[in-house]
Amino acid sequence: EYGKQWYQRRVRGLTHGNRFLAGSLAGLTASFTTYALEVLRARMAIKPEYIGIKQSLVHIVRTEGISSLYRGVTPTLLGVSIYGGFSFYVFGTLKQQHPLSPGDQLTLSYRVLYGAVAGLCGQSISYPLDVVRRRMQTGGLHGDHLERYSTLRKTITHIYTNEGIKKGLYKGLSLNFIKGPVAASISYTVFDYVNHLFVGKESV
Repeated sequence: EYGKQWYQRRVRGLTHGNRFLAGSLAGLTASFTTYALEVLRARMAIKPEYIGIKQSLVHIVRTEGISSLYRGVTPTLLGVSIYGGFSFYVFGTLKQQHPLSPGDQLTLSYRVLYGAVAGLCGQSISYPLDVVRRRMQTGGLHGDHLERYSTLRKTITHIYTNEGIKKGLYKGLSLNFIKGPVAASISYTVFDYVNHLFVGKESV
């Protein structure tokens, strides 16, 4: 929202490109500041010896180094910038194409629909990077070779070569077609209502 307002003041209006950049900036900021916790969550979900946050954090740093807490951060930042940018762009554009009289609000059904479409578009485009992120975060924990997932390029090459696109880079996408649109529609709808409550105008 701060990014949108900055662009609006600077260029006297919010263009499609600026809307995309504002969404990307929001995703990058949130993901980078919480990434280490995301790695901890992934490790604790698949390894029984990771019991608590503190114990898991100490164990990872001692055995793998502090840099391991940011393994997979590159595809994560790329993915969230693409997802945030495209979903924010789609949601804002759909709302902009919906004419409203001064003082009117977009109905709940349209907010939910536009949010779902935005989430679906963003998720479909950025999903392969999400798969790459998970492999890099948990590489070496299932008896496989950590070297295979040590870099973005190696991880993508290994997945594509051994599993293909549909069963590799897009594996599990069907479940995200349910989760992604629902999560996005709720997030955008709640944000819009809260923004309208405090600011008193429709967010675009």
